[in-house]
Order: sequence, then C-alpha cells, then structure tokens
Amino acid sequence: MKLTRNLAIMLLMVMVFNACSKEGVAPTGQQSVPDQMFTADEIKEFVVKTIHKEQKVFNWESASDEMLYSALMQSDEILTIGYQIDGFDNVEKWIGTEDRLPEQWIEQRTEILNQILLNEKAATQNENLKIEDLLPFELDNEIPTIAVKVTSFATIQELRNNPNIRYVEPMGYYPDSERNNKSDSGCGSQPDYNINSNDYTNSSTYNTKIPWVHDKHNIPDAWAHSNGNNIGICIIDTGASDDQNNLGNQFDSGASNNRFVEKYSTKYSGSWWWKTLDAPHDQCGHGTSMAGLATAPWGTDGNSVGVAYQSNLVSVRAVEDVIINTSNEKDGVKNALKLAGNKSYVDIVSMSLGDVFYSGTVADGIYYAYNRGKLIFAAAGTSTSFTSWYGVIFPAYMSETVAVTGIKDQNTYERCAVCHSGSEVDFTVVMERANSTSRHSLSLALTSDQPNYVGGSSCSTATMAGIAALVWATDPGMSRTDIINRLKNSSDNYPNRDGDFGWGKVNAYGAVTDTGY
Repeated sequence: MKLTRNLAIMLLMVMVFNACSKEGVAPTGQQSVPDQMFTADEIKEFVVKTIHKEQKVFNWESASDEMLYSALMQSDEILTIGYQIDGFDNVEKWIGTEDRLPEQWIEQRTEILNQILLNEKAATQNENLKIEDLLPFELDNEIPTIAVKVTSFATIQELRNNPNIRYVEPMGYYPDSERNNKSDSGCGSQPDYNINSNDYTNSSTYNTKIPWVHDKHNIPDAWAHSNGNNIGICIIDTGASDDQNNLGNQFDSGASNNRFVEKYSTKYSGSWWWKTLDAPHDQCGHGTSMAGLATAPWGTDGNSVGVAYQSNLVSVRAVEDVIINTSNEKDGVKNALKLAGNKSYVDIVSMSLGDVFYSGTVADGIYYAYNRGKLIFAAAGTSTSFTSWYGVIFPAYMSETVAVTGIKDQNTYERCAVCHSGSEVDFTVVMERANSTSRHSLSLALTSDQPNYVGGSSCSTATMAGIAALVWATDPGMSRTDIINRLKNSSDNYPNRDGDFGWGKVNAYGAVTDTGY
C-alpha cells in the first residue's frame, strides 16, 4: 500500500513537470521573461553614463541580464554569442589561424544551440520549433560565433553563467533616435562643380587633379620612389559605384596600368527567409570616395588621383552607411574581414566606419584578418549627435587596428571639426583647411569625372591606407610591423607619442625612402 502511494506521488510529479514544460516554464527552472524590463530611454541613459564613466566604447558586459534582455526585445531579437571550448585561452590570437573550426568547437556550438532550442520551445510553447527556425544567417564554420533568435530570458541567464561563453550581445540594438544618423563624411557623394582651384594641382603628365592634402604629407615626392605597385588594398565600406568608371573600366587608365579591381558584397538586406544579398554597387557614395582616396587612377579624364594609384583594389560592400549598427551590417563586416583575410593578394584593410558600441561579431572578424597578417586601418570617429563628445570609436580603439583621425592645416594640432581624438589614435592626416570646415581632400563621386570634397576621419583612414601601400611596395617582403615602424619613424611626433594624436602626421617620402621625417 505504501509502495503504491509513493509510486502515485512520483507519477504525479512527472505529470506536473511535463505540464509545466508545455506551459512555457524553462526546463532549468529559470524565467522565460524577467521581472524587470527597461525602457529605451533607460537603456540609452545607462549607455551614455557608462561611456562617460569608463571613457571607452560601450560593452554589453556592463549591463544586467534584465537590461540586455530588454535591449534584445527592443531590437530584432537576434542574439550574438561568442564561445570557446573548455580550458582554451587566448581565443583572440587563435581565430583565423585555422581554415575551419575543429570538430570539438562544432560540438560545443551544437550543445549551445540545443540548449537555446530547448528554452525557446518552452518560451514559445512550440514543440515543433527547429533550430533552423532560429538562425538568421548561415552558421559560421571559421569563427566561433553564433547569431540566433532568442525570446527566452532563461537563455540570457544560462549563457552569461557559462564560462565557455565569451560574449552575449543584442546584435541589432541601437538607440532609436540615432538609428538613421550618418557621419559628416557619410552618404551623398555627388560631384562638386565649385571646388576651389587652390585645393588641387593639375598634373602636367596626364589630365588629373592632385589633391592639396597630398603635399601636406609629401606624397608627390614619395611617388618618385613608389606608386603602390602590386599591393592589395581592401576597402570595407558601402561598396564601389558601378557608375564611376575610375573604379571600373578606367581603373587601369593613364599611369595606373597593369592592375585590377574586384568588387564584392557581404551585406544582406531584409531578414530571415526574405533577405537578399546586396549587389556590390555603392548606393551611398562613401565607399566610392574611400576607394578613390586610396587607389583612384592617375587617369586622363580630369578626376582626382588616389595616393596609391598603382595598387590593386578589393572593394567590399558590407554596410549601408558608416555606422555599424544593424545585425546585417555586423554580419556583413565580419564576413568582409574574413574575405580580406582569405585573399593572399590583400595586404591592407581600410575601414572608415565604426560605432560607440563594441561588437563581438565584428571584433572576431578583426581578429581573423589580423591573425592572417593584414594591416588594418580604422577611423577614429566622425561625429553624429550621439558621438560628438566621444573619443575613439570601435573598432579603431582595438589594439589590432591602426586608428587614424583628421586634423586641420595649421602648425598646431587641432582635430577637424567633426573628427574624434584620443589616446588610441596612432596617426593623423591633414584634411581640412584651417579657415574652412568645408574644404577637405578630393576624391571620386558616385558618378561623373568631376571629383568632390570628402573629409572626416574616414578620409584620413583611406589616405593612410594609401600611404602604407606606397611604403609596402618598396619591399613586399616587409612585415606588417615593419610598415608600422616605417610610418612611425617618419611621423612628426616620433619618438614621443601624443596623448590625443599619437605619432601624428606622416611624411610619406620619409617612410618610403626609410629616411625618417
């Protein structure tokens, strides 16, 4: 009789447990939703206060489980997760050193996804849910990161308590009021027919315009020794315009012969089953201008010439504008960095984009390209209303990147009107007239043989990438460290690094000839 009663109690407990599971209670006993939710204003206030206090980019590590979940629910519900296997150290230095994730890492990923699926089935009360229903992108078999749709608070709690999880972030979160803002050097690259004649020099060899900025860095003198021959520059940005023939059939015109341009896209538009891969064609204009600053041909049509006019160009459309803030853009930038890392003929990566939010997804892409030997230049920041007070943005603040900002044309160092500065800045480029905040360097427009003005730390970054290509072309056997040392030794602050402007302005001639400043 006693045995029968105990058996009945046990059966009742099993029935209650099964019933609770079907009603959406997480199998672990944790909550599917938190007791407290934060509003958009509360999250933004926390972000701003944290950035002010810590004086660096915002990392979701500093947010509570409840706040992270609230941000996730106010975005596209895509959670990005970085993971590692038991007992593994220095994963940042390992990413990219192998062509494919080892089986043990794949097994770890499967275990994580299975637990997420279990929680999602409980939270949604959908026993037919499959893991494929939760994956907005293809699983990455080269980098240990996952993007997955999550609605269960239990998943946040479990992941953040797991020692093998490197980061947990709401992938598509960004303050609503800033979502559509672009930097001063962002979209809208149209030909300018009112360029001041003092802002360029007409070439006597071919009909081309040499921007005034080049003289400030002794680039024309450097050209007597190097034009960037056989060096590959990858511009990760908004793409390259199909309507700009200087990045098309005129790329190898004039003095820029025997080189090539390749155009790719890693950015999707839309979501889930309705998303489509964008064409490499630039719809914004920013990427076209950056490609022009670094590699525009010494052509015959009267357009402006790039710094490394004999270098090869790989253009990757990875973003919609200069702020890396959507899930599609973060995934696109990561995959663009993988693309650059996997191309042996790419030596330099230029990224004139960023954010005040740290992204583990993008950082993993940086690690991947860096660990494959690429020299990565990144913009220190160009202001929006949300970032005007801020220092060096992400990913420029990472030690794996070379941070560049813009300064005015004067004897003392002063950043351009919308440029950022800070201790992470490595180099500066003169790109704004001292008496005019609208007269910058010149580069290619979306269409036409007439150039346009382009400024900000974006302009400075692409220009520095071109200078580095000039240096590397003098001896392709040099390492990334050798190139950086040449640039440092030829900068006007060397050997004393400035707290806001790093090594300062580079003398391209000194770097190319290895004679210093």
